Amino acid sequence: MKIVLLGPPGSGKGTQANLICKKYDISHISTGDIFRTNIANGTALGKKAKEYIDAGSLVPDELTIKIVEDRLKQDDCKNGFVLDGFPRVRTQAEALSKMTQIDKAIMIDLDDEEIINRLSKRRMCRKCGNPTHLDNLINGYCEKCGGEVYTRADDAPEVIKQRLIKQKLPQDVVDFYKDLGLFEKINSTNSMEETFKLVDSILSGIKE
Repeated sequence: MKIVLLGPPGSGKGTQANLICKKYDISHISTGDIFRTNIANGTALGKKAKEYIDAGSLVPDELTIKIVEDRLKQDDCKNGFVLDGFPRVRTQAEALSKMTQIDKAIMIDLDDEEIINRLSKRRMCRKCGNPTHLDNLINGYCEKCGGEVYTRADDAPEVIKQRLIKQKLPQDVVDFYKDLGLFEKINSTNSMEETFKLVDSILSGIKE
């Protein structure tokens, strides 16, 4: 099963990707996570990517396509994967189609006001690396491991607004997958479980 998850920042793609991977035993490929790991490790790729990410801009196609292509060649992707955060533009979608055959492209949609509300309250744990929410913290610390949390530079409200403009999924990406008969769209709900039911109803129709 090879899935592409589309949608605006804050729509819950990462959470849904994790749920899909757990149920279907496939790999979660997040371009954002790959870049953040490189940033944390101070690699040349990380330093370059940080300039774009901190400004709320997209990392250039050539760089992003290369890391995805390399990632898909790894052994854990042989049984399938969920791509989270890629493709963002048609050139990336076309490049991906040359790498492998995708089974479904699912868009998880959410309106701008709710996106800003969600992301401005998101926190990241320095210890376990998981995203969380202000309402879920225990005494100001990560509810999963007790680690210190921080606000990502690109989750500041003013940067979120820029991201929504700059990272809006082009219609030609939607059209690309519609033309292939692979596109499905659902609306994100306040419950990750309810959203997953909608996602899984689509995935259950895929013949592995």
